[in-house]
Amino acid sequence: MAGRDDHRDIRGDVRGQIREFLSTRRARISPGQAGLPVYGGARRRVLGLRRDEVAVLAGISSEYYIRLERGNATGVSQSVIDGIAHALQLDEAERAHLLDLIRAAAPARPPRRRPTPQRVRPTVQRVLDSMSGTPALVLNRRLDILTANDLGSALFSPVYVDPVRPPNNARFIFLDPHATGFFRDWDKIANDTVALLRAEAGRDPYDRGLSDLIGELSTRSDEFRVRWAAHNVRIHATGVKLIHHPVVGDLELAFESFPLAADPTQCLLTYTAEPGSPSQDALSLLASWAASTAHDSHASKHQNDQQERQHDPGHDLRSRSAPRPSDA
Repeated sequence: MAGRDDHRDIRGDVRGQIREFLSTRRARISPGQAGLPVYGGARRRVLGLRRDEVAVLAGISSEYYIRLERGNATGVSQSVIDGIAHALQLDEAERAHLLDLIRAAAPARPPRRRPTPQRVRPTVQRVLDSMSGTPALVLNRRLDILTANDLGSALFSPVYVDPVRPPNNARFIFLDPHATGFFRDWDKIANDTVALLRAEAGRDPYDRGLSDLIGELSTRSDEFRVRWAAHNVRIHATGVKLIHHPVVGDLELAFESFPLAADPTQCLLTYTAEPGSPSQDALSLLASWAASTAHDSHASKHQNDQQERQHDPGHDLRSRSAPRPSDA
């Protein structure tokens, strides 16, 4: 029974998302922008287009569009979706999001899934480690950092301060006070992050880990909550990030996101600097800092091991008596 109730609640939430998404897209377009004559002038009581105007532009009846905007998306044809996308001037990401919401509102859907640990394949890790001069990370669709090479970990070292594992970019951006200093273009980063999570929530509303993250951010961050209510979505596979790193200062880095075909919920993210630029110099300095930090950490561990052996005379005896891999 509990599973069926949870299933019904999520479908109701998806219907609400359809309603809010279509109404916010409608509100941003004026009749003039849509090529319609303007009647009523200052007496118009709605921002943007009215529902009947969207219906005219989409080539469907007003009653049909009203049912759809209320979340009744059963049996919506491709031609109707195309008409609405044209009427509301949806871009590629918005059109994909509407399709995802309509699919999610269909009667037959799987029950809500509990989050499961995601693992990065060893071959992918080796690819990351081979990119010694390029910061590289693997993220999932919730923006968890699943793994990184040494330079990637060094670049995003402030994100790793949070003891929650795996570290999460969205949680850092909205809940860590250092994020506004780390990202020099914080407003853009915040907008893009919410747009990515909104798109993913439409793609898979049954991901409990994602819904838990969104709930946490909505509860704890006004900045997140305001952006979430805007229902903006975006495809964000390439661009530039402006970072102020606490060790090496300002960096301007181009990023590329590569979906991993064998792991469809994961992507490989890389950062590069313009050759010969101050950012390239800073990245080289960061690589040296990361290498020295790793060396100091290894030396400290070695020293601690020696101290343990000095305080525990039986340690060496146990080590010598332990079977070697070849003996096992």
